[in-house]
Amino acid sequence: MKNSYTELLNRVDKNKLPRHVAIIMDGNGRWASFHGLLRSAGHTAGVKTLKKILTTAVNLKLEALTVYAFSTENWKRPHAEVDFLMHLFSEYIEREKMEMHANNVRIKFIGRLNEFSPGIQAQMKDAVELMKNNSGVMFNIAANYGGQDEIIRATQSLAKKVAEGKISANEIDKKIFENELDTEGQPPVDLLIRTSGDLRISNFLLWQSAYAELWFTKTAWPEFTPEEFIDALVDFGNRDRKFGGLNS
Repeated sequence: MKNSYTELLNRVDKNKLPRHVAIIMDGNGRWASFHGLLRSAGHTAGVKTLKKILTTAVNLKLEALTVYAFSTENWKRPHAEVDFLMHLFSEYIEREKMEMHANNVRIKFIGRLNEFSPGIQAQMKDAVELMKNNSGVMFNIAANYGGQDEIIRATQSLAKKVAEGKISANEIDKKIFENELDTEGQPPVDLLIRTSGDLRISNFLLWQSAYAELWFTKTAWPEFTPEEFIDALVDFGNRDRKFGGLNS
């Protein structure tokens, strides 16, 4: 198994890896329903998939991986499902943080974090503090996150700085604006993956994904494998990225 996994990793041209990969982990509930299970079982299975994908990102030495864990709209789901997701989120942080730390992962939580319970906020803070000096994969977990909301928050922050005389409106450029985003200091998204068949980005990393390559699969997130992740990375490496320019 070890040899086959090593062979799998070797399929990727390390010189053509994306610096920043973002994933919309979709299809947990549909996967559970298809298999006659409760939606909670799908979310639990999805966490196991996430661990495998993060491990692959670590082994490939990706610079950044961002996953969409919980959107600002997900609070509209049934209370029982939201409560389960909060419990699962809390459990995931506590169970996985030491292994992530051992793997040199840096962790960051992005979104409106102050709307989580004090207990979960403390867990997030502790995990970030534990891994703050690591130098491996930057692992962003988008929780209570929305791309439009992030842009509004960044705009409000800059407007406040202008009102306080800290900067002038004319000073605001792309770099200054990006420094107000949740992903401050990180590279833009090169590759955005969405599982489970839907062909949209659902308010995820709207600014950061301006020139991202998009990769969609019908595979539900609980069944998404390192092999398929590698397929997406290989496909990315074969694309001709123009960034609005002409072919070279």
